[in-house]
Formats: sequence, structure tokens, C-alpha cells
Amino acid sequence: MRAALDPTDIAGHVQDARRGSQTAYAWLHRTFAPLVYATHLGMTSRARAEELTQETFVIAFGRLDQLRDAASFGPWIAMIARRNRPHGDMDERDLAEADEPAWTGTGPESMAQADEALRAIRRLPEAYRETLILRLVEGLSGPEIANLTGLKPPSVRVNLHRGMAQLRQALGIAAEDKDKDDARDT
Repeated sequence: MRAALDPTDIAGHVQDARRGSQTAYAWLHRTFAPLVYATHLGMTSRARAEELTQETFVIAFGRLDQLRDAASFGPWIAMIARRNRPHGDMDERDLAEADEPAWTGTGPESMAQADEALRAIRRLPEAYRETLILRLVEGLSGPEIANLTGLKPPSVRVNLHRGMAQLRQALGIAAEDKDKDDARDT
């Protein structure tokens, strides 16, 4: 698990970035890119999500002086990301035409399962999409997700729990199968 982000550290980097520090800009980008990417990946192809992530940071860095609470950079940039995405509920044309690159380090069966899971996640409500992608794609823990997004840890737990339940249902994985898998893992 990554170290928790200290709000004063975030605020300090925002203040430094406002003064033009390239190191601070790089830290903000490196720290919050998974959040922005997850927001976009829930709506569009991986390639387009990468482009939109960069666009979102350009917008955010251009408006950095408008951020009232420097420690709230995570929720603020997530809001910008949600507003900076394809019009409509989902970029269906982009998803249909996407020749998405393979998931790295996996075999054909795992890639097919990952693609199926991502398609199912994209059909879930937004709150679940973002937290599930942060958890399953970016590998963040619940506390890390709460730290990045500004959500309360109980809200993240609820979103992950409900989102995983809906994802299992969408993928046709029965609760009994999950219980058997959990028993095997212990």
C-alpha cells in the first residue's frame, strides 16, 4: 500500500506549481493521473482515456489559480475530468472502433476476461466505475482511493462492495462461486 497523501503535502505541491515549479507539476501529475485515467477509462477506450487524461491536466494546470482549497486537488481534478469527456453517456463509437492494445503481461484468456470485465464495469453507475477501475485496473486500495478522491473511506467501501456485487452479477458470477473462491484463498 502506498503512503497516505498528506493534505498539507498536496497543498504545498499545488502552491509550488502555482509558482511555476516543474517538479511540483510532475508530482501532481504522477500522483493524480491514476484517478483521472480511471475516470476516463470508465467511459472510453484506453487510448482515448490516455489522451483525455493529458487534456484534463492541461485544463487543470491552466486553472490552478481557481482552486480554492489547495489540499482538495484530487476531488477538484476528478470533477474537471468528469466534465472533460465525450458527450453523452458513453463514447460508444470510440469503444466500438477501438483497437485497444493488449493488457500487458497476460495470456489470451486473461486478456479476454479483462476486456469482458472492463466492458461490464463501463455499464455500471459512475461511482462504481471509478472506484472499481481504481481498484482493479490501477491496483489501489480502498484507503488509497479515498485519499485520492476525497471520498470518505466508508463511502469507498460501499462503492467497492456494491460495485463488485453488480460486476459479479453482470459477469454471471454467482455469490456461491465467489464464496468458494474466497475459501480457497484462505
